Amino acid sequence: MSDVARVTELSARSSKSFEDAVATGVARATQTLRGVTSAWVKEQQVRVDEGRVVEYQVNLLVTFVLE
Repeated sequence: MSDVARVTELSARSSKSFEDAVATGVARATQTLRGVTSAWVKEQQVRVDEGRVVEYQVNLLVTFVLE
């Protein structure tokens, strides 16, 4: 039997790093979605305040297998 998967897009933020933003997004996705198999970083951006990076944001495409 072949698996069928679905992809959903979500956005996550962190004040620490892009890596932390990805981990936050994946952790949150797995609280709601079963069968998460991968995540792809579609976009990255930062918020700047007075010349300093104050927030990291990623848009993720999260893949999960349908039951």
